[in-house]
Amino acid sequence: MANTIAIVGRPNVGKSTLFNRLVGERKAIMDNESGVTRDRHYGYGDWCEKFFTVIDTGGYVHGSEDIFEGEIRKQVELAIKEADVILFMVDVDAGLTGLDQEFADVLRRTDKPIYIVANKADTHARGHMAGEFYALGFESEIFPISSQNGSGTGELLDEVVKHFKEEGIENPDAGIPRIAVVGRPNVGKSSFVNLLLGEDRNIVTDIAGTTRDSIHSHYNAYGKEFILVDTAGLRRKAKVHEDIEFYSVLRSIRALEESDVVVVMLDATRGIESQDLNIIGLADKNRKGLIILVNKWDLVEKETNTMKMLEDAIRERIAPIAYPPILFISVLTKQRVHKAMEKAIEVYENKKTKIPTSKLNEVLLAEIERYPPPAIKGKFIKIKYVTQLPTNTPTFAFFCNLPQYIKEQYSRWLEKRIRENFGFEGVPVNILYRKK
Repeated sequence: MANTIAIVGRPNVGKSTLFNRLVGERKAIMDNESGVTRDRHYGYGDWCEKFFTVIDTGGYVHGSEDIFEGEIRKQVELAIKEADVILFMVDVDAGLTGLDQEFADVLRRTDKPIYIVANKADTHARGHMAGEFYALGFESEIFPISSQNGSGTGELLDEVVKHFKEEGIENPDAGIPRIAVVGRPNVGKSSFVNLLLGEDRNIVTDIAGTTRDSIHSHYNAYGKEFILVDTAGLRRKAKVHEDIEFYSVLRSIRALEESDVVVVMLDATRGIESQDLNIIGLADKNRKGLIILVNKWDLVEKETNTMKMLEDAIRERIAPIAYPPILFISVLTKQRVHKAMEKAIEVYENKKTKIPTSKLNEVLLAEIERYPPPAIKGKFIKIKYVTQLPTNTPTFAFFCNLPQYIKEQYSRWLEKRIRENFGFEGVPVNILYRKK
């Protein structure tokens, strides 16, 4: 990535607030509690006709009681390696701290441009307090800013963009298909994404709620590029008590709504639960491509028909949603993980499939002639023509004399015939009736 800015520093200095300001949206979760951000978080901004990528990072600490400390440090160090310019954020309220000095020693190992950003300088008096940070020993100018109200950020960006030799890309994610990995907490979503990417892109622990923001990663496979979105675990509303988890859930739902394909991950040791049904229902309601992965298959004691019995039980619970493929995987042993991704890509291709009108009429009108819609009140319904509409989700319009009399049961029959003849596995199919 060209033109990349990394925002780094100790916890609770306002890194995510500045990140949101630079990208122009509330993309990262903000809270007064320290340690909210854990994984690297990417967004895009522009200034003076130059486009850039911004990386938000977790607070860098050493020797704390935070069990995520080591993993957060790794994420920060990776962000520093990726960046062209580093914004070292400090807090004028707290003044120069031992943690700032420790982190300054880490940054001295890099030869990249570093700017000290003294946050919470909302007034001139506070701005003058930023002078003490010259004791950190960096040659660059110190920029007093307020990430909350934006003061000082313009002068900072004027200086930062001087290091960018090219204009950059407005939004590197534009037009790239998105695959969102969703599910309840602790089913293995982050481990699945990390395995596909071949790196520890997302922090993984046994603790539910480790992932908070929705984390986007570019993924290349089978000659195509996709954006993989790892999301926070979705629990029932009654079990969500913290503000941070509430916002995590909102980010996960937004990631689902913005995706092309939704991968719903279940825990094989627990089977399908009510919250899984809610997630699958939400994906169906938003008319997304859908695939169900049953993870931790290595932990299940198996008999001859264990897989078939569990698949039948899942399909019975999710009925009438019958179109998603179900795969049994183990991220730990890598069993069928890449097959799962092949299937997700296949579902995406199915979502884009367009059937020629001549072929539709040749096949479906013959089926309809064998089994026409039932007559209502002595009136016979005649379907004369069918075409696929130019929509994001496969949508078929059937033109007939009495569209108001066709029942839901017949629509389900038509959907089965469409799937039998043209596929569309993993994709919802919409059927409309028009008067002709």
